[in-house]
Amino acid sequence: MKRDVKKVVLAYSGGLDTSVILKWLQQTYACEIVTFTADLGQGEDVEPARAKARMLGVKEIFVEDLREEFVRDYVFPMFRANALYEGVYLLGTSIARPLIAKRQIEIAHSVGADAVAHGATGKGNDQVRFELGYYALDPDIRVIAPWREWDLTSRAKLIEFAEAHQIPITRDKRGEAPFSVDANLLHISAEGKVLEDPWAEPEEFVYSRTVAPEQAPDRPTYVEIEFRGGDPVAVDGHELSPASLLTRLNELGGANGIGRVDLVENRYVGMKSRGVYETPGGTILATAHRAIESLTLDRGSAHLKDELMPRYAELIYNGFWFSPERLMLQALIDKSQEHVEGTVRLKLYKGSAAVAGRKSPKSLYSLAHVTFEDDAGAYDQRDAAGFIKLNALRLRLMKKGRG
Repeated sequence: MKRDVKKVVLAYSGGLDTSVILKWLQQTYACEIVTFTADLGQGEDVEPARAKARMLGVKEIFVEDLREEFVRDYVFPMFRANALYEGVYLLGTSIARPLIAKRQIEIAHSVGADAVAHGATGKGNDQVRFELGYYALDPDIRVIAPWREWDLTSRAKLIEFAEAHQIPITRDKRGEAPFSVDANLLHISAEGKVLEDPWAEPEEFVYSRTVAPEQAPDRPTYVEIEFRGGDPVAVDGHELSPASLLTRLNELGGANGIGRVDLVENRYVGMKSRGVYETPGGTILATAHRAIESLTLDRGSAHLKDELMPRYAELIYNGFWFSPERLMLQALIDKSQEHVEGTVRLKLYKGSAAVAGRKSPKSLYSLAHVTFEDDAGAYDQRDAAGFIKLNALRLRLMKKGRG
């Protein structure tokens, strides 16, 4: 029995895995357990976790609604960057981990805990994301990762342990899970089991937030999203809080079959994995944000952002939210958003979110300069000749020099 830990804060969902972890920590470390359950908009009641933790002997229990903080301080800053990992993934799981890690460390400090624990496995990205967050905020914190220590290496062993220690198991947890799920207000992901063959198309039962595009309404839905400082602030003229706004976009996107992604991605730990993601509101938001930037960012700013975006997205995917380089990039991105304001109109139809219009009081679009009609002297087309010759100079010299 390990006795060098006095008090540990466990990231606790109330499910099978973390309930087994809770009991295992009590046995293995003979320490006091504090549970922390975060409501990030996963779509299920988090209060049962409080009752279950109390039943398992926990005295200090934290259940917190972090939806507004999650969207305001994590999702929106990331969307200012138009972040996509490997060109597709909107980072729904990745962006939730630093907030959970931050609150765990804050709780650990407030209750005098000397350790934190999580339920991420030793094969995935989440162990890295949690622990990089922990260490960035408290370099001396002790981290316990049961999946890297115990011999409960299968679902059957977890259930056997739970039954031996009178840990309640819901009926749906007794059978072999067809896939694992992670959810928050931004997205829901499904991985493993029936999804492990990348050639096999996901069955419709895998999806829970979106209707099949084929079953979506036959008439398009139009939505207008207003931006200020690069962040969305209103939908169809109604100002909403960050979490409420994303919830509304999720409803619209889900009803129109928007936001499904079937992706084979490169995990930070080195292996490839196949995931099926649903990000209805985020997909709408990403499209709208790029549309308003197209009016309000100059070419140099827009292109620099696009060059930096893959690096920024990779930092979030790999767990470096609290790193100095991510903070440096965020400062640059936020500076670029000072004049990103206006309204975007989108047409939602059978899985697609297409831009139908955009306007801004800070628009850099000049009809006088781009029109094919008489531009009344706004642009002298003869100037283009010198511009082209100067840009062609090196090409001409190279051709002459090499024959």
